[in-house]
Amino acid sequence: MRRIFSAEQKAAVALAALKGDKTINQIASEFEVNPTQVKLWRDAAKASMADAFADKRKASAKAADTQKRIDELHRVIGIRDAELEWLKKKIHRELGL
Repeated sequence: MRRIFSAEQKAAVALAALKGDKTINQIASEFEVNPTQVKLWRDAAKASMADAFADKRKASAKAADTQKRIDELHRVIGIRDAELEWLKKKIHRELGL
């Protein structure tokens, strides 16, 4: 049967692994988790740690730019769809279909 760990439990295991005062196997025994899982959670914590200290203003500006680009692409797709429908009608009229 699979065990399900809460985010708090995963964070506690990852923090213990990041401290480095115990080996991975000791931490795995203490929290009754597979050593491979301890390494995965530690690596995930390391990878996401930079995001915690990132400048949120830059992230929100980047998100706004991305959203503007998405909106522009949706507008272009809408125009192309309208043009395609017009061309289909025009072809049908020309060919008498």
